[in-house]
Formats: sequence, structure tokens, C-alpha cells
Amino acid sequence: MLDIGYALSNRFPDPPQTDYRRADVHALRHDLFCGDVYLADTKADRELSTAWGWVPVLDFAWALCDIVEQLDRDPRGSRASRPQHAELDFTESTDRMLFERRFGWVDIEADWMPRDEEPLTFSHSALRREARDFLHDLIADLTDLHDDLAENPAIWTLQARFPRVG
Repeated sequence: MLDIGYALSNRFPDPPQTDYRRADVHALRHDLFCGDVYLADTKADRELSTAWGWVPVLDFAWALCDIVEQLDRDPRGSRASRPQHAELDFTESTDRMLFERRFGWVDIEADWMPRDEEPLTFSHSALRREARDFLHDLIADLTDLHDDLAENPAIWTLQARFPRVG
């Protein structure tokens, strides 16, 4: 089973004068809500996580939802035997998470993993569902911390673009 989570950093707090209601997409994706993220296979008790403290967690959630859709562009869907690739790069480093979909399964690995470690593998449908749930749960948490964020049009657009799936 897939679990996606985060922890906000105390070392990289948002600027105190931030107007969350008017924060633009660049600020939302790159300047605010820094911390660490993880993807875990709870059944195998394995995890792929960052430990840097500066990863923009909203950007991670947003990018993960984008990547899941990128991996679904082949019209044959889960019947597609040709691998489909995507990567998530972290802007403050050269590290990347790499995604490869073949048939209905997605392998996820990262540049910082030991070379002999197997990738995490999840069904594409589970990854889509969990990525979108993570995005919506994260937005709910962030709006609990910063009420004005709920009034940001970029957040409304993001939630509409990636609705929860059943």
C-alpha cells in the first residue's frame, strides 16, 4: 500500500509578511511551505524520502499529480507495453525522482537511492488516487495553518484540475 506524506521544516519558515491570499503560482510552488516528503510502501516497509528540509511540499504534490497524468498519455493505458518515463527534479539540487510506467505499474526510484536497491512499485491507479488525496489533504492542512490560503485563486484552480478520485 502506498503512503505519501510530508513534514514542514522549522529551519525554512515562510516569510512572516506572506499574503497567502495573493501569493502567485511561483511563490506557491517554489518559495513557500518547505520541508520534506516521502513515498512509502507500507506493505514492504520501504520508503523513499528526502531529508533536506527545503523541499517545497506543495510543489512536490502538484508535480506528482502532473507526473501521474504524464504517465497516462499512451492511449493503450494499462495495456501499453512500451515504458513511459517522467522525472521530478528538485530545483535546489541535481537530485531527481524517476518514474517508469509499464502496463499498469509504476516504478519509482531516486538518484540518492543505493544502486542495488529495488524501486518502489505501485499500480498507476493507486498512485493517481494517493497523489490526489495527498494534494487535497496537504492543501487542507496548509489552509488550517494559513486561513487566507483558502481564498487564493491558484489553489482553487489546482484543486479543480486534480479532483479526488474514488
